[in-house]
Amino acid sequence: MIRYQEKTNIFQLDTLTTSYVMGIADGSYLGHIYYGKKLQPQDLGYLLRTQEHPQTPSKLPREKMSFLDSFPMEYSFSGTGDFRESCIDIRDIHGQSGLELLYRGHRIYHGKDGLQGLPAVWGEGCQTLEITLEDTCAGIRVRLSYSVFEDSDALIRSVKVENTGTEAVYLERVLSACLEMDDEEYEMLSLPGAWARERHIKRQPLLSGSFVTESVRGESSHQDHPFLAAVSHNCTQTCGDVYAMHFVYSGNFLAKAQRTQFDTLRMVMGIHPDRFCWKLEPGAAFQAPEAVLVYSDAGLGKMSRTLHDLYRNHLIRSSYKEKERPVLINNWEATYFDFDTEKLIAIAKESAALGIEMLVMDDGWFGHRDSDDSSLGDWVVYEKKLPGGLKYLVDEVNRLGMKFGIWFEPEMISPDSRLYEAHPDWAFHLKGRTPSRARDQLVLDLSRPEVVDYVYDSISRVLHSANIEYVKWDMNRALADIGSVALPPDQQGELSHRYMLAVYELQERLITEFPDLLLENCSSGGARFDPGMLYYSPQIWCSDDTDAVERLSIQEGTALVYPLSSMGAHISDCPNHITGRITPFETRSHVALAGSFGYELDITKIPEAERQMISGQVAMYHAYNDLVREGDYYRIASYQENHRFDAWAVASKDKGEVLVTYVQVLAEPNKRSRKIRLQGFDEDALYRLEGTEQVYSGEMLLYGGFLVEPMKGDFVSRLYHFVRM
Repeated sequence: MIRYQEKTNIFQLDTLTTSYVMGIADGSYLGHIYYGKKLQPQDLGYLLRTQEHPQTPSKLPREKMSFLDSFPMEYSFSGTGDFRESCIDIRDIHGQSGLELLYRGHRIYHGKDGLQGLPAVWGEGCQTLEITLEDTCAGIRVRLSYSVFEDSDALIRSVKVENTGTEAVYLERVLSACLEMDDEEYEMLSLPGAWARERHIKRQPLLSGSFVTESVRGESSHQDHPFLAAVSHNCTQTCGDVYAMHFVYSGNFLAKAQRTQFDTLRMVMGIHPDRFCWKLEPGAAFQAPEAVLVYSDAGLGKMSRTLHDLYRNHLIRSSYKEKERPVLINNWEATYFDFDTEKLIAIAKESAALGIEMLVMDDGWFGHRDSDDSSLGDWVVYEKKLPGGLKYLVDEVNRLGMKFGIWFEPEMISPDSRLYEAHPDWAFHLKGRTPSRARDQLVLDLSRPEVVDYVYDSISRVLHSANIEYVKWDMNRALADIGSVALPPDQQGELSHRYMLAVYELQERLITEFPDLLLENCSSGGARFDPGMLYYSPQIWCSDDTDAVERLSIQEGTALVYPLSSMGAHISDCPNHITGRITPFETRSHVALAGSFGYELDITKIPEAERQMISGQVAMYHAYNDLVREGDYYRIASYQENHRFDAWAVASKDKGEVLVTYVQVLAEPNKRSRKIRLQGFDEDALYRLEGTEQVYSGEMLLYGGFLVEPMKGDFVSRLYHFVRM
């Protein structure tokens, strides 16, 4: 519920268990007052400290700058006296900068508007507050939007900037959210990483200065993630305070926390201002992406479940979000580029006999592509590999009772391609400079409508040519040499964002024309695993590293903010192609079960003992998928922290069943059973452990603990399924 108290000029936004409060000081300045546990409506204006030194500008105009540099701004601006982190910077045609955004009005309405061209949280049971701030001197109007849902503890924010003047202005920074609070020695939690080790959880204190997580790679990136949280020093999975911000965007981002001279904390999030500059003509508007805010007073676990439910209920749109996804087998690690129709059909026959439901043909099926140095952009079948064409292969796979999927990398172009030969100017490049290649490929200039149309027509033509029910959309390099011959010099700073808008347009067109298509996003693994992509695809390839042990930390970090059903997770061959590690086939399946579940191996060559396990693994997936896809996630133990074992649980919403996964990473000699305290149980209920006659009360498992029997060997795992009696 959203309330405005006219007498006190206070806004209060209530979610299920939290309140977010703002107030207007001096009749003009919108300040942040409170974000935390749910409160009754009351006058909290004293928390703005306007009676302390420095007083408000109307009462003490000689100290206006001191006021601006200490007031808890709800949306910070720069150039006029606030020297802390700014959310918006502009430059006029005279080269001058500076803003002072003052309150001009608001409206409260039921529902929530979408954001044109951008992913956005959606759904019914929602209320929105729009606050208008304005700088009449600069001719700038800013509309701040806040939405809350009846079934969620999340707060959704976005910003629109309008040019109300008579001359163009240049937006050099437009962030999406600002959050101010007194610093209580919070630690900063982020999800940094690298290729093949994405989204590892990191915590560190912010004693002074600033903490930054960011990407300027044109994608949300392997190296950082558009998420930042301030957590109390005693915060665990089950207790402590969390203030989290998550960005619904897939390109360059900035997330920053700044500890100020007065020991306050300012957190901001939005499109990265580095090399960003948007020309805003008179009468035009710029829409910034959304940011999701979550406060938890019960630790990281409550934050995770809040985000999971929000994304499942109000971000993912695919018809697959509420149904089982087919168990697939992808041929990439099985064959790489060395395959043909005969090889793929052999994999499909063996897979179908064991219950696998879809064959996905990965890179190498188009142009004349026998390695990664050619043909991107030439989306026509490589007849040398696929004699008889794509339809023949798909029909043969369908005849086996399997679905068929295909890989694309639509955003890229190979210098060795017919497309590049015809249109070399369609690649990003800087005038007079040879562009840097990565994986021997360049990036298409998607700011150009004719390029977008070519890409989409190419994909659509392939999908119409055969019964293709799944697309893996890949993107295998960061953006560099970002220049376009299609934009004037003073708009070159718009390219990175225009590129991202074009990717969103392409995927929106794709799922609109093919509404039953299962789309999985990918970017060299997990370089574009973000809420923006989740709006278009219900699952995203989590990482190119499929090693079960490495996946423990990767999937723990990913599951901190994303529902398990969104994580692309496969069982691959051993020794693992990246780490060289050998892990039991059973353990690989248990780790992959905490995701979309599939196979990434040559099923015709694996040991017979492993092949015989596959039908049982597929049955396991079907038995537990509804629970994993829809249930509440609880982190029990972290291998990243204890370096010995990992454990998590998924409980049904009614707590009628709980599935616990335990992975012993390293065996230890002379050890007794390990006691772990479980989560997700009804303490007043009785539960039977599936496959045994053992019965436990919920309170026994929650408070007394569960004993995991001693196991021999490294990398071994167990599933424990509890059902309420």
